[in-house]
Amino acid sequence: MTAWRDRQEFKARVLVWAEKLNVKVCGLYVRPMSTKWASCSTAGTLSFNDDLLDFDREVGDYVIVHELLHFSVPNHGKLWKSLMRAHLGDYEAAARRLQELGGGKKF
Repeated sequence: MTAWRDRQEFKARVLVWAEKLNVKVCGLYVRPMSTKWASCSTAGTLSFNDDLLDFDREVGDYVIVHELLHFSVPNHGKLWKSLMRAHLGDYEAAARRLQELGGGKKF
């Protein structure tokens, strides 16, 4: 897979996933973040680290779905893992890839 063309392509993908997961996005940002890959607020605002634009789309989808699922499941428990697997299959492979690329950033 290839890297994202630009912020707009990444944001469009977020909105595709948001629709699939029935999440209302009120604000969407791709910006520098020094310690995190992404964050979300209860008000419906999503922020994604702009370093993700350099990674392949599989890793991007992992981060996008990971964050969007937190609107309905606030932890990384069994339900969250089950939903990740239902939507992405072997999401753990993308998680490992992100960790390899990541320089210590977290969610």
